Amino acid sequence: MTRMTVNGEAVHYRLDPGTPLLWALRDASNLTGTKYGCDSRDCGACTVIIDGRSVTSCSVTIGELEGAQVTTIEGLSAGRSHPVQQAWLAEQATMCGYCEPGFIMAIAALLESSPTPSEEQIAALPNICRCGAYPRIKKAIARAAQGRATSPNFQK
Repeated sequence: MTRMTVNGEAVHYRLDPGTPLLWALRDASNLTGTKYGCDSRDCGACTVIIDGRSVTSCSVTIGELEGAQVTTIEGLSAGRSHPVQQAWLAEQATMCGYCEPGFIMAIAALLESSPTPSEEQIAALPNICRCGAYPRIKKAIARAAQGRATSPNFQK
């Protein structure tokens, strides 16, 4: 039995501690925005933010997360108001949309730790977009970084 906070709510999972966080979120919490992509940490579709870091939820078990703070795409902001979500829409970064939640979470964590990320930091994002929307995703990252810089009172 594992206790953690998911999207600001206390959660007590009564699952095997070896259960990947991905499946606890999707199956037990019905938070289906976190996508299953590869089950090998290679695609980033299942990225969530754990204690301020972007983590592929397929790579960590709930037993490892006792007391952790987990944020999924559903808990990132009210009404899709996060600067990354707004920039993603403005730059029309969505193609099929499958990678979108994981990318947005990884970018949000990156901008939290590095408000003006370098090209190297952006290139180091492990997320994969199989549709090839990378030019628009890079524009969305730049727009979100600029939006955060001009919105000091932004509330998650």
